[in-house]
Amino acid sequence: MEFLKNFPFFTIILSLFCGVICFAFKDRKARFVTYFLLVVSGALSAGTLVYNLTTEPGYFAYRMGHYDAPIGNEISAGLLEPFFALLFEIVILLALVGGSQRIARDVDESKHRFFYIMVNLTHAALTALCYTNDIYTAYVFIEICTIASCALLMSSKRTRSLVAATRYTIFSLIGSSLVLIGIVLLYSITGQLLFPQLYGTIRQLWEAGAYTTPLTIALGLIISGLAIKSGMFPFHWWMPDTYGTATPAASGILSGVVSKGYIFLLLKMIFRVIGFDIFVDTGIHNILLIFGVCGMVVGSISAIKTNNITFMTAYSSAAQIGYIYMGLGLGTKEALVASLFQIVAHSLTKPMIFLAISGLSDTAGGKQDFDSLRSSAHQNRSAAAAFTVGALSMVGIPIFAGFVPKLLFAVSAFGHGAMTYVVLVALAVSTILNVLYFLRTLINIYSPPIAQLERRAIPFSASKAFSVTVLAMAAVNLAIGLHSQPIVSLFEKGMDVFMNIH
Repeated sequence: MEFLKNFPFFTIILSLFCGVICFAFKDRKARFVTYFLLVVSGALSAGTLVYNLTTEPGYFAYRMGHYDAPIGNEISAGLLEPFFALLFEIVILLALVGGSQRIARDVDESKHRFFYIMVNLTHAALTALCYTNDIYTAYVFIEICTIASCALLMSSKRTRSLVAATRYTIFSLIGSSLVLIGIVLLYSITGQLLFPQLYGTIRQLWEAGAYTTPLTIALGLIISGLAIKSGMFPFHWWMPDTYGTATPAASGILSGVVSKGYIFLLLKMIFRVIGFDIFVDTGIHNILLIFGVCGMVVGSISAIKTNNITFMTAYSSAAQIGYIYMGLGLGTKEALVASLFQIVAHSLTKPMIFLAISGLSDTAGGKQDFDSLRSSAHQNRSAAAAFTVGALSMVGIPIFAGFVPKLLFAVSAFGHGAMTYVVLVALAVSTILNVLYFLRTLINIYSPPIAQLERRAIPFSASKAFSVTVLAMAAVNLAIGLHSQPIVSLFEKGMDVFMNIH
């Protein structure tokens, strides 16, 4: 069974290898290689997860080349790392299959193989962010993920895609620069790059009262950089153009997994590098809590004010990201479990919504304003069903996946004094705002057509791949909402592993 410890390494290397060989293939073969990669990588991640669930201590570190640092590099896997790697692989695969028809239409034929190369590089980067045990390796793959994400965005034929990519690049580079400066400062203080050694050195210095201010600054820079790259308020303004101009598969990947990869790395940094008690001592968690609460409200208000369904969904993503940071800011195990479940719910729901929007807008000749989309649900029933499930999940209706984290957040809010009321009010306000804009959209797409718009309706037939994919995603959403306890238990056990391995 020791051979299983190679699986995370195989996943990363296989992704990089497939990215290279896709360059030699045309559209169909490059797509097949990418699907094959995601299926095999999912099996490897699932195998790693099962191995750690059935063995003690449920965690292992793998030294590449069996050399110690600094000559060798190290990756590690507990319960959370393979789970989220598997989640990302499932979401990417579903987004590609469901959006394949639009990829063929939105991306120039000569660029199809490059699109799949960038998908492979994005997957390699996300997998590395999940498994890496080295802070500089994490930065390298942050940059790889940034470049690949920008390329996915620019692949669209839409004229505004270059403007959106430029804006996304600027925000991403600001975030990356802050992360790099923080890493350099941290290395100059500790002389370490591996997570365990960093944790031990930081703890010794902090308990001795040495370098507390430089350490706080370094940690603040790293956390700020990752928060900017994941779209935390008030750095979320790149989202509408980014998600609105990319092909739906790319929008699903960027919103569903890329931003979550940065957040998961941030969670690893908090527990595996900083130490959660030191993180609380710095007071940074209070800032994350405030920005998270503000994001929940401001993102929803922005969603209400827009007249474009894709922009509405993008602003909604900013609000949902706010929930995650609010949980990090609360700083309890229960709130962190809620944040992890919010990552799962959002990762599975937002790509489904973006795919559903593409199906609805196709019935209106590609238009995305609410007047043009009126009655679109009657022409593309599978897209309408998926959008309905996604909307109800984002609102937090029971039986859907999105309800579970909201319930967990509400429960975890108690015991924080005055902050309890702030969190509960923010949850209530955000939920009401979610109802307003998602309910408005549902009413609109199911309403009878306006007389003057009837002549503009075009015949539409959804592809089988699209219909099967979005309905499968809706079914998964319902299944998780109805059977959430196994995932919650896994997260609780995974958090225990995170807190006890150093």
